[in-house]
Amino acid sequence: MMVLVAPAEACFTPQRAEVLQKTHPDRDFVTLSHHMHHQQPIDYEFLGPAPCVDGQAAEFPCRGIELAGWLNLTELGADLATTGSDNWGWRDSESGRLFALMGRSDGVSFVEMTDPADPVLIGHLPRPDGVASSVWTDLKTYRDHLFVVADTVTGQGLQVFDLRRLLNPAEPLPLRFDADAHYTGFNAAHNLAINEQTGFAYAVGGDACSGGLNMIDIRDPLEPAFAGCFDEDGYTHDVQCVLYQGPDERYRGQEICFASNEDTLTIVDVTDKANPRLIERHAYPRSAYTHQGWLTADQRFFVLDDELDEVEFDLTGTRTLIFDFERLDVAPAPAEYVADGLAIDHNQYVFDGFTFQANYERGLRILRIDDPKSADLTEVAYFDTHPEADGLRFRGAWNVFPFFGNGLLLVSDFNRGLFVLRVTDPDLLEALKSIFRDRYE
Repeated sequence: MMVLVAPAEACFTPQRAEVLQKTHPDRDFVTLSHHMHHQQPIDYEFLGPAPCVDGQAAEFPCRGIELAGWLNLTELGADLATTGSDNWGWRDSESGRLFALMGRSDGVSFVEMTDPADPVLIGHLPRPDGVASSVWTDLKTYRDHLFVVADTVTGQGLQVFDLRRLLNPAEPLPLRFDADAHYTGFNAAHNLAINEQTGFAYAVGGDACSGGLNMIDIRDPLEPAFAGCFDEDGYTHDVQCVLYQGPDERYRGQEICFASNEDTLTIVDVTDKANPRLIERHAYPRSAYTHQGWLTADQRFFVLDDELDEVEFDLTGTRTLIFDFERLDVAPAPAEYVADGLAIDHNQYVFDGFTFQANYERGLRILRIDDPKSADLTEVAYFDTHPEADGLRFRGAWNVFPFFGNGLLLVSDFNRGLFVLRVTDPDLLEALKSIFRDRYE
């Protein structure tokens, strides 16, 4: 096993810590981390798929999930100055072939994982010429195109890549790709969200719109165009925007954004991009860093993670918050669930009664939402990508992509690269397949 010790940085950046006058857990190591752009790469000998037996899949603690495939950072084309970051996935609708899109501190790796046990590195999309590495790479897809942003850099903007170019690549592999389009209406953004129903992208946490919602029309993916700004509530860390069909009849049919804005969950009507309207800023007890979240299918409840509450309030386990938005402008304090184990929570996505959480040092955690109103949750499956220790460091699982609908999950890991996992829990597997059956069958 190779272990190179270097510091970590979180999705919660040191720059934002200074603005908010909060303590960044790894603040003393920022200069070194930016210089080295890596932290503790960890390798192990992948001997093929590993079933989850007696709570272990290879060296990884598990329940209801097995190891289907894996590529370390080196195999993803990285060097020792590179970390893993965000990830996403793409399924070619005609052939059914599956691809993992793995963010790195220096660009994006494209991996075909139609056969998870034999993933194939197709190639890389580097940063635009002259743009430095960044710990934070965020990426999403729309109409067979990939959209990429990065934070703390100059000149990144929005890269657009036609994913269909991965289907018949030239030999030999891996290839170095160029972007198909480059939108330069901003330099950096911490995160990117796309509303596939409307065809608008939202670059947030960047150097435009005071860090708020930078709205970009991508209905023609290769011709991105500025659509509007929402800067009334300052910096947005992450956001989910939907065509609203929830219980508040006043807003049905409108495009509504649920923005995680560091100290509040801020709800915005962006139907008119030139004139977005604040609906309400929702604060909550023991707020430390409002990070990210996702709506339930009925769009009544919003499941939220706060990235620093475990650190600042000495919690005994990872806390998940659930807002009840029967009305978008008025809501009671969110209900709280505290897990049996302690780690910093990061990205999560909710589907018909389950939330898929990437919780840094505790890896992937899947919780059944038994009663959202009271935050009655039950952990039904997990896969710990960082078995060395649980705790309050920014190491391990960054993101989970659960949208393939066939039981395969992608987890990007700071230290170990790309995990391809397979759900084996029968109830969870059937739920996943039923959710996506109309899309893929």
